Amino acid sequence: MGVWIGPGNALGEPVPIGKASDHIAGFCLLNDWSARDIQAWEYQPLGPFLAKNFASTVSPWVVTPEALAPFRDAQAPRPDGDPHPLDYLMDDGDQAAGAFDIDLEASILTEAMRASGAAPYRLAASNARHLYWTVAQMIAHHTCGGCNLEAADLIGTGTISAPDGVGSMLELTRGGREPATLPSGETRRFLDDGDEVIFRAYARRDGFAQIGFGECRGRVVGNG
Repeated sequence: MGVWIGPGNALGEPVPIGKASDHIAGFCLLNDWSARDIQAWEYQPLGPFLAKNFASTVSPWVVTPEALAPFRDAQAPRPDGDPHPLDYLMDDGDQAAGAFDIDLEASILTEAMRASGAAPYRLAASNARHLYWTVAQMIAHHTCGGCNLEAADLIGTGTISAPDGVGSMLELTRGGREPATLPSGETRRFLDDGDEVIFRAYARRDGFAQIGFGECRGRVVGNG
């Protein structure tokens, strides 16, 4: 997911976690595309750089925090043995209602599927409540050294994998070792030219109107 920043903070003035929500303009779906062949070389030990800097796709609407207020949840407890966050990342209110119950799904539409009129095939499903860090924690940590956020800055949450599922092609195919078979009979270790990736998300709860994010859709186009 993506988090759009509204009001920024002055250079040198960290945002306290209890005030972090005041700096959120809204949310969207975000596909920060990964070039896995480059990333496999690059991320050990330095982390991805060129593998992540070439393209991003966002969904068409900014969904406000006010619209998502009915879908807030308590942050999931940390697994036994995980280190306790430092004090500047802990806030009782944020732990009680800093997570969001938003259903997420990622689908693929290949050239062959498109030509046959087939519908996109869902590869993965998850929920935003599985985020390890709350959005407020991300903002507090990003600014803890005095970094100044500005209006319209976009923060990515990172891959949101379900405990019993996957959140990326890399996880789905176990690093490309086990190809995924699609209903069309095609297999994929990673994306091919012509493949279209579609993210969708819905906040749903009895007694409240369903909130959709619009599609985050992008197609891989070869330059040949």
